[in-house]
Amino acid sequence: MNSFGQKLRLSTFGESHGVAIGCLLDGLPAGLDIDEAFIQSELDRRKPGKSEFETGRKEEDKVEILSGVFEGKSTGTPIAMIIYNTDQKSKDYTNIKDVFRPGHADFTYFHKYGIRDYRGGGRSSARETAARVAAGALAKLMLAKLNITIHSGLSEVAGIKSEVFDYESAKKSIIYSLDPNKEEEQKAVILKAKNDHDSVGGVSRVVVRGAPKSLGQPLYYKLDALLADAMMGINAVKAVEIGDGFLSASLLGSQNNDAIRNSGFCTNHSGGILGGISNGEDIVVNVYFKPTPSIFKVQQTVTTKDEEVDFSLKGRHDPCVAIRGTIVCEAMAALVIADMLLLNMGSTLAGVCKYYE
Repeated sequence: MNSFGQKLRLSTFGESHGVAIGCLLDGLPAGLDIDEAFIQSELDRRKPGKSEFETGRKEEDKVEILSGVFEGKSTGTPIAMIIYNTDQKSKDYTNIKDVFRPGHADFTYFHKYGIRDYRGGGRSSARETAARVAAGALAKLMLAKLNITIHSGLSEVAGIKSEVFDYESAKKSIIYSLDPNKEEEQKAVILKAKNDHDSVGGVSRVVVRGAPKSLGQPLYYKLDALLADAMMGINAVKAVEIGDGFLSASLLGSQNNDAIRNSGFCTNHSGGILGGISNGEDIVVNVYFKPTPSIFKVQQTVTTKDEEVDFSLKGRHDPCVAIRGTIVCEAMAALVIADMLLLNMGSTLAGVCKYYE
């Protein structure tokens, strides 16, 4: 499937080395001021080639709005956006035309569809996530009207964990590090892997602030379930946790429960979600990225004819895909929260009556 969401529905298209990538966002309410400069600024945060910590592919990622906006406002009709690919080097992949890259989706896509698009992974490439960031920017513009904000940063790189979560510092960091005291160490391990023709993984921490209570559709469209689904749909993500997540499995109930007083919750082990519904606290999601599978060491694999070979990859690749991935996590969180807000409007009769009054 290439679509996501219910009331706010995103569909994306395009391949890594095709003419363009893009998206269609359907369900955005009419009358929203569309700040094109903001949309572009979000894409600039994700675009490649900004530093030595990212792929050398130089894409400007200039977005063009094709429909759904008139005189600077959303019309309520589908908003189509396109981003043209301008720096493809498909020749870098000719040596793997018939070779499966370990850790990539080449193997599974071929066995599912019987088609081999070897140019940088085709549809399975992380290049597609630029379209999600563009759509997420629209969702953020909607959330801003309700004073809901989304923040993110890298809380861990190659096992080097942040001890503080400074989201303002992350905005200034070239690798979006949440801990300024750990940033140089994290940078060093990324560059070492790059110089060794290898890669490292990382963890993105996303926080949604200002979300109201009651977002979520139990039992089969829970807020935490959809957030996990959205994040797991991002390239290279292998695990997601809400709040304390994995740690909660080793705690006692008396340690894990969030006590409640008149002023609110005393702690936030739940990550702002109970029973699949937001409880008014910060919504906290940790997203785990595997090391970038595109590495420049000699690897063992098989060909499309099942022949065993050793090969060495060429091309331009991120030594730590989690860096730019954290911006994609923000976008997906924004789309989920916006979708849930629209779904929640009809959850009570009083809400329906209030609208039609």
